[in-house]
Amino acid sequence: MLNFTLSPELIALQEKARQFALQELLPVAWEYDQRDELPMHILHKAYDAGLVNGDIPKAYGGKGYGILEGVVATEELAAVCPGLATSIFDNSLGMEPLILSGNEAAKEKYLTTITRDRKFFAFATSEPTMGSDVSSLRCQATPDGDDYILNGTKFWITNGGIADYVTVFATVDPQNAHKGICAFVVETNWDGVSAGRHIPKLGQRTSNTTAIHLKNVRVPKENVIAPPGEGFVLAMRTFARTRPSIGAFAVGAARSAMEYAIDYAKKRRAFGAKIANFQAIQFKIAEMYQKVETSRLLIWKAAWEADNGIDPTINASISKLYATEAAFEVVDQALQVLGGYGYTRFFPVEKLLRDTRLFRIYEGTSEVQRIILAGYVMGAYQSVMPPLEDLPIHSKKDYPDQDLETAASVWRCRMCGYVHFGDEAPEECPYCFFPATAFKKIERS
Repeated sequence: MLNFTLSPELIALQEKARQFALQELLPVAWEYDQRDELPMHILHKAYDAGLVNGDIPKAYGGKGYGILEGVVATEELAAVCPGLATSIFDNSLGMEPLILSGNEAAKEKYLTTITRDRKFFAFATSEPTMGSDVSSLRCQATPDGDDYILNGTKFWITNGGIADYVTVFATVDPQNAHKGICAFVVETNWDGVSAGRHIPKLGQRTSNTTAIHLKNVRVPKENVIAPPGEGFVLAMRTFARTRPSIGAFAVGAARSAMEYAIDYAKKRRAFGAKIANFQAIQFKIAEMYQKVETSRLLIWKAAWEADNGIDPTINASISKLYATEAAFEVVDQALQVLGGYGYTRFFPVEKLLRDTRLFRIYEGTSEVQRIILAGYVMGAYQSVMPPLEDLPIHSKKDYPDQDLETAASVWRCRMCGYVHFGDEAPEECPYCFFPATAFKKIERS
């Protein structure tokens, strides 16, 4: 039986995240957005409040939260500031490949350290010349005995300037595409590891984003979490589990934009009435609400699949694609409701619009999600309905000039769908004039 009710534990986590967002994030979000700076004290407070690292398994000292717990909490944080929510969430993204790997020694070393100490973990696949096409990365991993030597630059790294550890995806052979990709846990205090300056961005300015440069960095064998040939699969498995969280960011931002629009519409007067009484405004808000609710359900479904051992890849792509595109539409319409005020920095909607635009790009662009979904529906998807040429559509009403009762066989033209009754197919179709070879014998209904 389906049940969309959150458990008491999830409701408590939701309320905890909501109060933290309102009390800690809301007072500083716009100030640090203008400063283009990550407020580290907020990350420390989130860490101390247990809103970071909840998904570390209990065996390593964590809470053992699933993806559903993560998206419920993330929505609340993103409702106040998507940028801060991104940096708070990033430990989960950085650790996910390690959690999914079979390297128990590395898990014991790093996951227990993170639960005990205030450490930050980043994720690094993208490079200056590649983003969505993970198979084309160029960061070089050169075997040296049992160790590897890394050389290259990773780009667009969330929390790259503050991370203690980074999951780095590299390749032993750039010409071998996905077959050469491997993955490592790299400590940022190792020789040869350096972070670039914080990258100035349109939105998400409260989230630290840098390059990570690797110059002759020696990675010991115990830090290999995916040998050559297994790194690409690990990256894809990671994205399948983290993409619902990107959708949750979008839902939080969209929900807040909708709430701001509702508040404004109830108070703003034009043409002698509150604009909330105008059908044009009501329709906009109705559209906002259905998109927020639909997005959340898609995200919860993908998270539930991941938590129950079901491959979430397809529904993760659906939820990420729909929620992120719907969120930008919702925020844009919320700004329209506020009119000129929405366009100013005196109101929060312009910041949400800037922040929300990124969701359609990172962790697989909307175009990449469409490629994933198209590949699935054109390949693995199993249709319920029979092929068009096998449909048993034939009745006396449709074919009054044919003897349906005594005809030995039924033939369908595979080009135009015309049905012929008789021992043999006609020499040509009376509608499209294709020859008898275009006809297929079908079962009588």
